[in-house]
Amino acid sequence: MLSGVDHDVPDGIGMARLAWTRLPTADGEGAGPSTSEAADDELLSGAAIESLDYEVIENYAYREEQAQRSKFWVPYYVMLKWLFALLIGVGTGLAAIFINLAVENFSGWKYTATFAIIKHSYFVGFFVYTVFNLALVFSSVYIVTNFAPAAAGSGIPEIKGYLNGVDTHGILLFRTLVGKIFGSIGSVGGGLALGKEGPLVHTGACIASLLGQGGSAKYHLSSRWVRIFESDRDRRDLVTCGCAAGVAAAFRAPVGGVLFALEEVTSWWRSHLMWRVFFTSAVVAVVVRSAMNWCNSGKCGHFGAGGFIIWDISGGQEDYSYQELFPMAIIGVIGGLLGALFNQLTLYITKWRRTCLHKKGKRVQIFEACLISLVTSTISFVLPLLRKCSPCPKLETNSGIECPHPPGTDGNFVNFYCSQDREYNDLATIFFNTQDDAIRNLFSAKTFHEYSAQSLITFLVMFYFLAVVTFGTAVPAGQFVPGIMIGSTYGRLVGMFVVKFYKKLNIEEGTYALLGAASFLGGSMRMTVSLCVIMVEITNNLKLLPLIMLVLLVSKAVGDFFNEGLYEEQARLRGIPLLDSRPKQVMRNMNARDACKNQKVVCLPRVSRVVDIISVLRTNKHNGFPVVDRGQNGESLVIGLILRSHLLVLLQAKVDFQNSAFPCGPGVLNRHNFSDFVKPASSKGKSIDDIHLTEDELGLYLDLAPFLNPSPYIVPEDMSLAKVYNLFRQLGLRHIFVVPRPSRVVGLITRKDLLLEEDNNNVMPELQSTSVRGLLNGKMLGGNIHLERPLLDNLVIE
Repeated sequence: MLSGVDHDVPDGIGMARLAWTRLPTADGEGAGPSTSEAADDELLSGAAIESLDYEVIENYAYREEQAQRSKFWVPYYVMLKWLFALLIGVGTGLAAIFINLAVENFSGWKYTATFAIIKHSYFVGFFVYTVFNLALVFSSVYIVTNFAPAAAGSGIPEIKGYLNGVDTHGILLFRTLVGKIFGSIGSVGGGLALGKEGPLVHTGACIASLLGQGGSAKYHLSSRWVRIFESDRDRRDLVTCGCAAGVAAAFRAPVGGVLFALEEVTSWWRSHLMWRVFFTSAVVAVVVRSAMNWCNSGKCGHFGAGGFIIWDISGGQEDYSYQELFPMAIIGVIGGLLGALFNQLTLYITKWRRTCLHKKGKRVQIFEACLISLVTSTISFVLPLLRKCSPCPKLETNSGIECPHPPGTDGNFVNFYCSQDREYNDLATIFFNTQDDAIRNLFSAKTFHEYSAQSLITFLVMFYFLAVVTFGTAVPAGQFVPGIMIGSTYGRLVGMFVVKFYKKLNIEEGTYALLGAASFLGGSMRMTVSLCVIMVEITNNLKLLPLIMLVLLVSKAVGDFFNEGLYEEQARLRGIPLLDSRPKQVMRNMNARDACKNQKVVCLPRVSRVVDIISVLRTNKHNGFPVVDRGQNGESLVIGLILRSHLLVLLQAKVDFQNSAFPCGPGVLNRHNFSDFVKPASSKGKSIDDIHLTEDELGLYLDLAPFLNPSPYIVPEDMSLAKVYNLFRQLGLRHIFVVPRPSRVVGLITRKDLLLEEDNNNVMPELQSTSVRGLLNGKMLGGNIHLERPLLDNLVIE
């Protein structure tokens, strides 16, 4: 509609001149755009972070590439997205199967050897058990510290930051994927108070990112024909699929995985992406289910029914009374208090680690993890001795529960150093099982009086302490399963009290254990919808949905009173500038000018000397620079924004240098492709220290117009900061220009102007407005184009 308005500026720069006003000086009354962002801050660990470029930069190279694409490019592009969604699901599912098989078999071998030895010598069994755990933990921390430092922790705060627009270098590399997989096997198989679910989310994101960039060029595992997703926006979509696949593989909860990606890690959403994420999660469910059927035939060693098998409590409590709602609400309050305390304690300990302990080198990190492993092994081996063995109860013949169960396999009623064969140790039943099997035991129905209150309280205190201390060590660590274990312990305690108080036979302690698990996760991670669906899927009991919703709402409300969620706290500690879902209240009383009034604008002329560009890059850490040019009246006009990374590409290529200080001709269009400016995923890219120029080259000139973004987002200086905040978060922006109030209207676009129809292979807008007909007849309003509709709608642009 507006293409014929300004025929004297065919390069598109003139359109920006018409729309934008004069750039205010840095020292003047008007405040210029802020070219610095929080992504330039340094992490506490010393690793820099950088914002991602989700905005499409429509420069000459981009337009030329769009014009050269054939009509088959779009179908190929869509087909490849769906193919990658399939491959992400298969890859994440296979990674989860491998991790679960390894953890279950290592644990099975460990318990089998330990239980066989303690029949003859308790101390030799303790030594074997401790050495086995120590070896696995040492392998995990050694891999992380010496091979893949970014694999430490759960990885969810970093992935959440990535999908929020912040790139932490190294989090999506191939070595991070390898370190995450093998490190998780060592840390979880070594008996630490950690889980593998968070690392699986990071694993799925790494697989998705590697597929999106065509593999790993460093390890010669790349393919050119799939290297089509070169923008951060496309990679963001793939990483979202990977996050959902990780949750679906960890809990065998495909719907929960989709909702986790929607609620917890993304700050935007689209319907087309929803379909691909759902498809990816469904693929994961099929792959994992196939592996379960294969393992049921006895080909998986000690795997048995462990790992990602559903914690089925469908045969438990069928109904509940209104009298039980009060103790269930109490469970929610306890979960909120313990979850908030957990977040605060881990925050303090992690701060101390990062500022004091981990700065002393890798050996200290390895020693710390090994020391925690020794403490964990000692506690889990010594504490069961404090409890007397109990005789096996009479069990129903069709319950599928055996007392005591064979050593090295999953199940209830562990015989640990008991004098009689038909006895079990209730505290050892929790400690001497994998975490998945221990949770299944705590959730199990028809197991009244399996655990004593003293054993549950002892385990709660010790495991809570171990989870707080272990979280933050240099190993892959998730907090889903440890949180479920903590919550299910005090939940079962409340259930025991309710059974004793109400004296009703239809009350199941396992039901209260499930509600306790949901309450602690809600109080710590502050998840609601996705966690509710995950808990329903992993327990296969839809009747408990209202009760899970109740405890989640109560626990989240209590936890929010004290601090933020676990991932938000850890992201802030790591220096990741996450944008919350809504702006702070104080932003509503501020405007865009207030936010950038103390910042100095660093601009570049359209035709700049190379030495000046080098000087600007060396003296500033900004990642974007406004480009100005002289207008017809000699005024300085902003013509666009050029990124630091693009400047480094141009300086290193040197093919665009020119002798004159005048704008270049059209020949520059063929010197670069759009892919030349693409930064490798999760890579630091080029640095100014990598640029080496001679004295003659420093004296040459560079025309920036063909490479800048001629249409970045701009806001008037009096726009409220809350509205600017919402723009940043919803559009995934990196820079916004703040300009004085525009004095001229070029056009007014409404929703109907964006409804296009194809007429004879030409895209034409619907012509329903009289003002549009007047425009086509050459009528102008005051020299400006003015498009209006009888009914104004809000402008919605995806």
